[in-house]
Amino acid sequence: MPSEWSSKRERQYEHVKESQRREGRSEERAKEIAARTVQKERAQRGEARQSSPASTRDISPGRRGGKQSGSGPRGRTRQQLYEDAKRLNVQGRSKMDKVQLERAVAGKGN
Repeated sequence: MPSEWSSKRERQYEHVKESQRREGRSEERAKEIAARTVQKERAQRGEARQSSPASTRDISPGRRGGKQSGSGPRGRTRQQLYEDAKRLNVQGRSKMDKVQLERAVAGKGN
């Protein structure tokens, strides 16, 4: 955590990091997600020295809450499909591309 963060941002960082760990993310990935979330919040509130236009115009990470994950024209991500295939015990899933995983999951889901 950078030293210029307020105590509120430090608490937010810890909360997001622990939440990500409970969801099964690695420690390194959880730290990255938490830091990015806090930085985006800081940018939107005018607390950051630098901020990208995308950070300031987009909805806040707290409100987003995964809304864009797996939605839109491309559907679920390959990783989401892979996890579904793993849960459904689809054979050969590690060598499948996204389209193949979509078909396999749809076929096993019936």
